[in-house]
Amino acid sequence: MNIVLIQATTDDASEILALQKIAYEKEATIYDDRNIPPLTQSLSEIQNEFKTSIVLKAIDGVKIIGSVRASLDSDICKVGRLIVHPEYQRKGIGSLLMQNIESQFPNAKRFELFTGTKSVDNIRLYRKLGYVECRQQDLSPKVRIVFMEKIK
Repeated sequence: MNIVLIQATTDDASEILALQKIAYEKEATIYDDRNIPPLTQSLSEIQNEFKTSIVLKAIDGVKIIGSVRASLDSDICKVGRLIVHPEYQRKGIGSLLMQNIESQFPNAKRFELFTGTKSVDNIRLYRKLGYVECRQQDLSPKVRIVFMEKIK
């Protein structure tokens, strides 16, 4: 396994979207809800994110096996859609993507992300990376999300 992290381009959007749908299947099962935003996002919506965000991809050979995106809002870096193909999870790729995306925003004073309150693996990873829970919000009747932040 030779994982390389590089910035993605809009040419990668459809492959990243396909991977996103695979990666979020577990979340849909946890919440018994197939209408979560990562599963309903369209190709044009993800392509638009490339205009306002830095999107990183992790590749193994020529295959995209992970991705994360982030944008700066004032001095807050909003991190989203950390995904790793299920076959590559628990190998440190998510941590590498997170560390790399944070390094892309040296002027950020705070990093913020969110995940579902039942997504214990995600919460554990983010805590390990220095994030702490700061608030919660209902996304839908079945899904409650927790916002986590990391102060620089």
